[in-house]
Amino acid sequence: MSTTVAWVLLFAASLFEVAWAGTMKLTEGFTRLWPSVLNLLCMAGSVYLIETAAKVLPVGTAYAVWTGIGAVGAVVLGVVVYHEPVSVLRMVFLFLIIAGIVGLNLTSH
Repeated sequence: MSTTVAWVLLFAASLFEVAWAGTMKLTEGFTRLWPSVLNLLCMAGSVYLIETAAKVLPVGTAYAVWTGIGAVGAVVLGVVVYHEPVSVLRMVFLFLIIAGIVGLNLTSH
């Protein structure tokens, strides 16, 4: 597998992580069947894809990018879907996560 394919898989894994985080609330403590099934499928897809990508990419970089994109996506999803609060400080720290993701991507080649 090429490095480019590994990065695409890592990005897909991160999107699954965002979906995983976004569906957690819908499971209501895993008491609702279909949201729970969706949540577990997103979790499994995310872990499988990062594991596959980490065969080529440095594991530390892959993990940091995966969690970073997942965290940023979960915050954006929380604000848009669940109407969670937005503040200047929250956006500053979100930007710092994004800067870290970009920095790791640039320095891992």
